Amino acid sequence: MTSSDTPDQPVLQADTAIALMERLAEQLGSRASVSAVFGEPVTSGGITVIPVAEVAFGFAGGAGPEAADTGTGGGGAGARPRGYIEIKDGSATYKPLRAPWVDVAVPLAALLAGTVIPLLVRRLAQRRPR
Repeated sequence: MTSSDTPDQPVLQADTAIALMERLAEQLGSRASVSAVFGEPVTSGGITVIPVAEVAFGFAGGAGPEAADTGTGGGGAGARPRGYIEIKDGSATYKPLRAPWVDVAVPLAALLAGTVIPLLVRRLAQRRPR
């Protein structure tokens, strides 16, 4: 390597990294479409339902110090259901989906609190000096 090669090396690395990031963004971006967030509408009995999801994606990459290094990278995408839009009689309503554990955890926590809190209050009242 000569001293004249040194100034070009950062430019080559930057170009390789930029090309890699553009390629990753293009591949992942083509999968994150409107239909991934808002699913295909379903109509039945005068009601239209449009599924709604949250979509996220990320990517990273890097290139080595040599001009021959093409770089490497990776990425991922994910989606999870958030609710649905119900269109009925000309009005649209968003209906969020609750997590399944809420249907069990909230009543169980209320039952536990309703049982434990009175016991604690009685014990504290008995410990107080009169």
